[in-house]
Amino acid sequence: MASASTLIVLLFFLSMLLMSLTSQEKDNENFDEWISLNVKHYNSRKRETSLKWMQESIKHKKQHAPPAPVSSSLDPKLIYAEMNKMIISVSQDGSGNFNTIKEALASIPLYNKRRVILDIKPGVYREKINIPRSLPFVTFRGDSSNPPRITGNDTASATGTGGTPLKTFQSATVSVDADYFIAINVIFENTAPHVVGTAGEQAVALRISGNKAAFYNCSFYGSQDTLYDHKGLHYFNNCFIQGSVDFIFGYGRSLYENCQLNSVAKKVASLTAQKRTNSSILSGFSFKNSTITGTGSVYLGRAWGDYSRVIFSYTYMDNIVLPLGWNDWGKTIRDSRVYYGEYRCSGPGANMTGRVPWARILNDEEAMPFIETYYVDGNSWLMHPY
Repeated sequence: MASASTLIVLLFFLSMLLMSLTSQEKDNENFDEWISLNVKHYNSRKRETSLKWMQESIKHKKQHAPPAPVSSSLDPKLIYAEMNKMIISVSQDGSGNFNTIKEALASIPLYNKRRVILDIKPGVYREKINIPRSLPFVTFRGDSSNPPRITGNDTASATGTGGTPLKTFQSATVSVDADYFIAINVIFENTAPHVVGTAGEQAVALRISGNKAAFYNCSFYGSQDTLYDHKGLHYFNNCFIQGSVDFIFGYGRSLYENCQLNSVAKKVASLTAQKRTNSSILSGFSFKNSTITGTGSVYLGRAWGDYSRVIFSYTYMDNIVLPLGWNDWGKTIRDSRVYYGEYRCSGPGANMTGRVPWARILNDEEAMPFIETYYVDGNSWLMHPY
């Protein structure tokens, strides 16, 4: 009886033990499942947090990092054009492919994609030339020891083919509307004289309206409005520019390096008339390592536009430069808007003592954006002349 009772008790405890083990196994399974779910949830949250952190980090870097530099690679269209360049010659004596510059230009297919070099032999070319937008990648190349001279004498008041005045825009001896134009060792000239006080005598030697244009060892001769730096990115190196009134003018964003500005003014005049009309427009004339000489009394610039911008750096200024330096064209509202700066210039005309109060004496940091070819995004299109 006792042994039967003991057996029953043992069986009871054994069943309880088995139930406990089964429950524990289930609890263990539940615990493992809970752990697994939480690990997955943690990893998921970790990935989300990590992703969010990365996104915030990138956003922070974009906000606080300095601007990315402009790519140093050349414009792909320019690379193709230079790899497929061709040369045609122009000579008045009949020894070249063409006798006139106009004939040579007419031989180039419209929307040309190749660099076409017009090798222009010495001589005086009395031609009125226009290079339309449909003729990009044209180069005028002359002989440095005896450069060709392209000359004319039209003025703004001269009568055009339609019987109406040409106006300043159409008075140019050479006008370039195409992009990627280059001129090397060429003289551009307008011989029309300027009589002080006479209207309609604007006489442009060259108008450059195309983008990414460069001029090397070129000369520009005229009187009033010699060089119409109309619009676009332009680079002038080792050029001679002569005139009397506003003889470098326009909306262009241009760098003039190692250039000579020669005044033939008889009275008071201005070297530049830059027409930046809005503070958001990226335009202005920058002169570096240049020289100002000649006759008359000249302002460095007068404000053709409300936000006119001109900078002279490392430039020698002869005593023809007026002590005031700059002129607001009679509109004092422009005094607080124009950007007229000078940086480390020399010569008797560079004395800042008598300058207008709104002229800027630039420090290193302020001058930096204007004194190298990056001012005209030159790393993407400027090449060594050939």
